[in-house]
Amino acid sequence: MSTPKWNWESGEGLLSINDPAEVDAALDRRDPHIGAAVIGLALNCPPDVVSPRIIRALELLPSGQGRDFPFTAIAHLARLDGELTPELYAALRAEGLGGAADNAIDDTLGFVPFRDLPPWLKRRWVYVTVRETLLRWLRPVEAIGEAWRSLRERGRG
Repeated sequence: MSTPKWNWESGEGLLSINDPAEVDAALDRRDPHIGAAVIGLALNCPPDVVSPRIIRALELLPSGQGRDFPFTAIAHLARLDGELTPELYAALRAEGLGGAADNAIDDTLGFVPFRDLPPWLKRRWVYVTVRETLLRWLRPVEAIGEAWRSLRERGRG
């Protein structure tokens, strides 16, 4: 049996962790590197294995420093697997916009199929899509308006 490539004291190698039992033990002892460990688990295991550990990490980590790590793990699951568990959707919704979950919500909207999103995220997807489309259409209109104003000012001077 080979020795694991991760070190709990330094946090080195935790992004390669693939042993849920190791992460459970770290959660039990409230290890300071648990955020990196759940990211590593998300990179190496399916959502149903990682989900309960992310939820536990979110319960253990107070708001502020380090709380963004479990949300980064959720973002990786969305990107790599194109799916999340109902518990992870609930965690995203509970955290809401304007905080640690922003990037995870964006990645979920970009990588999870629309049909698989819960209703609240479908509404967010529609809002973001319409807003981005309108902004893309308005940029050339603004540029044309500025060019026209510039030409008119030259004609006056």
